[in-house]
Parts: sequence; C-alpha cells; structure tokens
Amino acid sequence: MKSTKFLSLLFVVTLGITSCKDEKKETPTEAKETTENTVKYIAKPEATSVKWTAYKTTDKVPVGGEFATLNFEEKEGATVEEALHNLEFSIPVSSLFTKDDSRDAKLKESFFGAMLDTEFLTGKIKFAEGKHSAKITMNGVTADLPLEVSVVDERRVTMKGTMNLKDWNALDALATLNKVCFDLHKGSDGVSKTWEDVAIEVNTYLRDK
Repeated sequence: MKSTKFLSLLFVVTLGITSCKDEKKETPTEAKETTENTVKYIAKPEATSVKWTAYKTTDKVPVGGEFATLNFEEKEGATVEEALHNLEFSIPVSSLFTKDDSRDAKLKESFFGAMLDTEFLTGKIKFAEGKHSAKITMNGVTADLPLEVSVVDERRVTMKGTMNLKDWNALDALATLNKVCFDLHKGSDGVSKTWEDVAIEVNTYLRDK
C-alpha cells in the first residue's frame, strides 16, 4: 500500500515538473511573436520633405524648390502602405523656398496669390489595390496626382509624381507668373515660356518609434 502511494505521489510530482518545462519552452516563441507584432512604421512630418521642379524657356530649364513646412499628424501602421494610406496633410504656401528671395516672392504673390484658397495646399495620400496617388486640393480644385513609389532599406520611401497645372485650373495663375517673369523665362530663341507640368518628389523615413 505504501509503495503504491509512493509511486502515485512520484507520478504527480513528475507530471508537474514536466508541465513546467513545457510552459518554459513555449515562452520564447510567444515573446518573439509579441515583439514582431509590435513592430510599427511611423510617418512623422519632421522626417518628411516635399520638393518640386518647375520648368522655364523652350529648352525646359529646371527650377527647383521645396516647401519647408509639411503638416500632418503622426500615423503608424504594421506595413509601409498602412502607415501612409489615408495620411492627410497640409502645406503652408508661405513655406515655399527656392534659395532666391526674389523668385520666392513672385511665386507666392503672382502664382499662388492668383489662385483661390492661397494659404494652404491640402491633400491625402492613397495606397489602394496596388495604386498610389495623392488627392491634392489647390486653387479650390481637388484632383488626383498619380505617384510612383519606391522603398529602400524597408523604411526610406520616395513618392514621385508630375502635376499638370490645368488639372487644378491653374493656367491663369501660370500666365500671371509668366508675365512678371517674362524676360527671365526667355530662352536663346527669344521666346518666354513657363511650362505647365511640375515634378513633385516626397521623401520620408518611416520611424519605428
């Protein structure tokens, strides 16, 4: 009888020890899964830049600039697409910068100043069904800007697109700008021209915290 009780007790103790060991074996896997699930991609305005390139003369000479300020709330996601999809932003026109004070003033006053709603450019980035675009509101018009997106080192994202100003009813504003820049936009052929297409490039680094 004592031998039977002893064997029963030994079985219970052994079973308990085995159960504890099994639980310990599962813990590293569970911890790894938890860590992987908490990895995020976070879009932050301070890690994002907006550059543009306009063109003048019939030779299509590029004129580069940027917007020094980009406003949006931090947005995170489990993937790059999730972090950027439906991100809403606004850009103060006053933050336009080309390293030429005279040019900056003309662009602000004669181009953007000839439009409706001259204080901000606003928009929303859309990543859906493999298509990338930015829905931009300028001059009181909202239109889509198709984007080409590239991702380097998993977190460095570049979005490029070409705005055709007629899609935002901005050709009158363009004509106003060309008038004040008439001589400056003359090429070797003597023709003054300001092109209606503007290249846009957005670069951002998606943080993890």
